[in-house]
Amino acid sequence: DGAVSTPRPAARRVGHDTPPPVRPGEQRDVARIAATLTLAAATSRWTRWALPEDGRVQRLTRWHELAAHRAVATRTAWVTEEVTSVALWHPPHDAAGTAPLPDDVRAALTTELPSLSAHRASVVAGTDRLVAEHLPGGPHWRLLDLATRPTSRRRGQAAAVLAPALARCDADGLPAAAVAWSWAATSSLRGSGFEVTAKLETADGAMPVWVVVRPPG
Repeated sequence: DGAVSTPRPAARRVGHDTPPPVRPGEQRDVARIAATLTLAAATSRWTRWALPEDGRVQRLTRWHELAAHRAVATRTAWVTEEVTSVALWHPPHDAAGTAPLPDDVRAALTTELPSLSAHRASVVAGTDRLVAEHLPGGPHWRLLDLATRPTSRRRGQAAAVLAPALARCDADGLPAAAVAWSWAATSSLRGSGFEVTAKLETADGAMPVWVVVRPPG
């Protein structure tokens, strides 16, 4: 669906020992969530692999707008106050405190995502199916997108926006899972307790993909 694109572990600067405030994402945040995700992923290998060169930034921005609408509508988006760091999740079915995906958002995701990938749609879908076989079989929270704006990195923001869902996983005894599209992103997630459970390749063999899972604490 998207890319976990934290390019380096989230280390805090001296003097930033207090985690930044985090809140649930709201409808008013959709544009800024999309902007943060796009700024973080604009030059990523996933973006170059998944989206055609023609209109790539516009395609990526719309991809992230759809991702933001999905997470905000299902109450599974967490952001810093200025939306400089975001984490978007897919929850277990009927998880308390979440909401069903609205029909209009579901329809937009179904129709628009393949068109955004254009001639890459089949290999993106094939990779999604391959990855799905290696995700936890039971209920779990799946991290779909994690990003921090370049000017706000190394302040503990990524760890802060991850914390609410990870705390929920611990309370409910459920794992969290993610797909990482670079070793840097994999290393960052390992710093939050995720473990590599599978190293795969995209359906066309173009690049490696890591499945990482965090057991409940």
